[in-house]
Amino acid sequence: MALNRKGSRRITVDGREYRWRIRRQASCGQGCCGEAPLTYAVEAAGTPRAAGTVLYVTTGHLRPDNVFCSESVPVLPSQVAAGIRAALADGWRPAASGSAFRLTQPEG
Repeated sequence: MALNRKGSRRITVDGREYRWRIRRQASCGQGCCGEAPLTYAVEAAGTPRAAGTVLYVTTGHLRPDNVFCSESVPVLPSQVAAGIRAALADGWRPAASGSAFRLTQPEG
């Protein structure tokens, strides 16, 4: 599954380009229930639309638009870069086809 290019941001990590994006609208679990934390998606930039594996990184924070108005923390590019490096170390291969790779990054 390819990442929607509209609304995505580019980031360069260790000389390779990636695109990342946060879902525009919260899912029910993220916005109403407060059970699901903020998740962002990453893919290698420049790969064909059907090729490559998407990385889903789940943070330990709530989305800013959650109905509980709990304190939220923005996702910084440095955190995205750290998530990409961690996923690569755990075996994520962005150019290989296959199912999505999931990574959990708790707070801190």
